[in-house]
Amino acid sequence: MNSLYQTSIHSLPLLGHGKVRDNYAVGDDKILIVTTDRLSAFDVVMNEPIPGKGKVLNQMSDFWFEKLGHIVPNHLTGVAPESVVAPEEVEQVQGRAVVAKRLKPIMVEAVVRGYIIGSGWKDYQDTGSICGIKLPAGLQQAAKLPEPIFTPAAKAELGEHDENISFAEMEQRIGAELAAKMRDVAIALYKTAAEYAATRGIIIADTKFEFGLDDNGVMHLMDEVLTADSSRFWPADSYQPGISPPSFDKQFVRDYLETLTWGKTAPAPALPADVIEKTQAKYFEAIERLTGEKLKA
Repeated sequence: MNSLYQTSIHSLPLLGHGKVRDNYAVGDDKILIVTTDRLSAFDVVMNEPIPGKGKVLNQMSDFWFEKLGHIVPNHLTGVAPESVVAPEEVEQVQGRAVVAKRLKPIMVEAVVRGYIIGSGWKDYQDTGSICGIKLPAGLQQAAKLPEPIFTPAAKAELGEHDENISFAEMEQRIGAELAAKMRDVAIALYKTAAEYAATRGIIIADTKFEFGLDDNGVMHLMDEVLTADSSRFWPADSYQPGISPPSFDKQFVRDYLETLTWGKTAPAPALPADVIEKTQAKYFEAIERLTGEKLKA
C-alpha cells in the first residue's frame, strides 16, 4: 500500500500541517482536512509513515460521526474532497480526507477516561486521584472506573505536550456554561460509543474529543473522533486488570519508544520495520473489528 507522509496540494491555500493532518482552505467557510500516514507519539512526529493509517483514521472518524450525530452536530459538510482539488491531486485525498465546516476551535481537549491507564495510572499512583478527581483506594492498573471521568487538557502548540488542567481552570478559560456543555456531551459520546464497541468485543479505555464553535456559537464535534490515535482500544477477550492490555492503537509504538533512552522531544528516533508493520496491522484490525468492514481503498 502506498503511503502519504505529507500532502502537496497547490490548488488550495495551505492553512497548515498538524501532527497528522494537513489543512487547506476551501473558500472562507470550509476546510479540506487530509489525514496523512504520519504518526505522532508523546506529541513528537515520527519520521516514518504507517502506510494506510490515514485512511483508517479518516474512515473510522466518518463511521463515528454518523453513529453519534444525534448527540451533537459535527463538522462534516458532505462535500466530496475529490471535487475541491485539481484532477492530478485527487489521489492524495481519496479515502483520507473530508471537507469540513470552518469552526473556531475551543482550545481545550475533552478527555474522557473509563479505565485507569497511561498518565492517569501514574497520577493515581502518586496522588490517589486523576487530574484532581479523587478515586477509590486500591484500584489496579487498567481497572474500570466506577463512572467515566472528564479530565480536560489544554491544547499545546505543535511539538509541545498537552497539559492536563482542572475543570475549574477549564471554566476560567472558556466559561462555566461552555465547559459544562463540553463535559456533558463528551461523557455522553463516550458512553454511547463504549456501549457499541462492547458489542464488537472492544473496550474503549479512554478517548479525547475536540470541539469548535460556528458563527452562531453552536458547538460542533470536530477534527477526529474515536480513532486509534485519539483513543485506547482494548480487545475484551484478553482484558484483565493489573496489567497494561494489548491495544488496537499506537501503544505498540509507545511501548517500543519506552525501551529507548530518548527524551520524548524532537527529533524522533527511527522506527524499525517490524514496529511499523505491526502498528499498521493493529490499525487495520481496529477498523475491521469496530465497523465490521475492511478498509476502503
